[in-house]
Amino acid sequence: MSDERDLEMLLTSHFPITTINTHEEKRALELMKKVVTRTARTMYTWSVTEGLKAAYGHSADNLRLQDDSEYMAYPTTEPKPMLEQVKKSLENAVVVLLDFHPYLNEPLIIRLLKEIALEYSVKQNTLVLLSHELTIPGELERLTARFSLSLPDASQLEQLIFDEAKVWTLKNQNQSVKADRQAMQMLIRNLQGLTMSDARRLVRNAIYHDGAITEDDLPAVMKAKYELLGQGGVLSFEYETAQFAEVGGFKKLITWINHRKVAFLQDNLQAKDTALDMPKGIMLLGVQGSGKSLAAKAVAGAWEVPLLRMDFGALYNKFFGETEKNIRDSLKAAEVMAPCVLWMDEIEKGIATGAYDSGTSRRVLASLLTWMAENKKPVFIVATANDIESLPPELIRKGRLDEIFFVDLPAQNTRAEIFAIHLAKRGQQPPDFDIQRLAAETDGFSGAEIEQAVVAALYAAHARSTTMTTQHILEEIKSTQPLSVVMAEKISALQRWAEGRTVAAN
Repeated sequence: MSDERDLEMLLTSHFPITTINTHEEKRALELMKKVVTRTARTMYTWSVTEGLKAAYGHSADNLRLQDDSEYMAYPTTEPKPMLEQVKKSLENAVVVLLDFHPYLNEPLIIRLLKEIALEYSVKQNTLVLLSHELTIPGELERLTARFSLSLPDASQLEQLIFDEAKVWTLKNQNQSVKADRQAMQMLIRNLQGLTMSDARRLVRNAIYHDGAITEDDLPAVMKAKYELLGQGGVLSFEYETAQFAEVGGFKKLITWINHRKVAFLQDNLQAKDTALDMPKGIMLLGVQGSGKSLAAKAVAGAWEVPLLRMDFGALYNKFFGETEKNIRDSLKAAEVMAPCVLWMDEIEKGIATGAYDSGTSRRVLASLLTWMAENKKPVFIVATANDIESLPPELIRKGRLDEIFFVDLPAQNTRAEIFAIHLAKRGQQPPDFDIQRLAAETDGFSGAEIEQAVVAALYAAHARSTTMTTQHILEEIKSTQPLSVVMAEKISALQRWAEGRTVAAN
């Protein structure tokens, strides 16, 4: 009802041009007809395929005007003669121009639109431009009002699911759609931010697949939702997340994340908890190969929300202004996907400034900081970085993100966990190996280096046609020079900086 009221107010506010930017053409036209039938006006539609047609007028509810009517449909599909006809013959009319955006860069068409608009006080004609993409020329800006169809709220989405379930039941000999309340609530939450028609399609896909709504449907729903946004290149949907059980260590980070899950998702908040601030995000700073990327995936897995990854390599564009537009579009898409985790991998590569930057990184940083300050949607940032010296102080100061966690080289007990995880992942039985000896022999190894020692040992055992043993792994360890040795000075400097400035992740 709010959409009807808002549109009616707009059409009676003496703006001669109204734009409706949407993919839901059918829904917008139905809304227009409802509004116009309550006013003493006549409605027309125009498309390049059907020309100018009379739709519904004030003379009778849902009555299509005939060809001998005072406002006979003009049989043209060309925009110039159509606009000339509107200017010459129509009064007190609402003319809806469908997919008119390709013509908004033609001087003659722009002039005709402007002349119709300037005659509004005399003829009371309103032009409505309805399209999925509209860029209004400067000449028409001050004569134009904008209307947006509202997105369905939680109650509307719930009703939509019930409606589609009823349809499926009728088509399948009164079999009921199986669903549990938790899966329903998660589906409703994940559909928010979509149009009604897009949400309906995804609900149908979930139900018609197996006649049930389960948590197994959610990843496919979220991936389809992401694809509907058309975010190619810069922002990628990470279909596979992780669990902290797959990550060795990170005990303090796990506790921190678990304490904030309810506040982030806003589920089951009690009255006494409403003062809780929504978590903004964290930075994971640390040694390369120490598991920061896997931890970012595990945050999304622990909260059961989609993971989006921002690729700073694809962000930059040689054309002036396009890079800033890319990041704004990506952040807007993340808002639509909310609640979600936005993983900014190696963020220093995207916002570090240098002598040859020409200001682009500064503008990207400004766009990011502005969004972080103004965003109210549940989008949780996980920024990973290897080089703290390249990061601007504006980003890492308190208040921008909730916390900076330092991911150091794993201690011996954590190295033992990592060995057990990677052995089990490859079909080995951890109790068959001397895990404690392996952990003791890998002092200074990162998680990635431990994984590669297991992988290489498995290859070596396979080449010898034998079962992998502790000795195979020890041989690989002895032949490996870890990064902590190769880049000892740089890693030591990073560890000294982090001490007292960050929170240990483990």
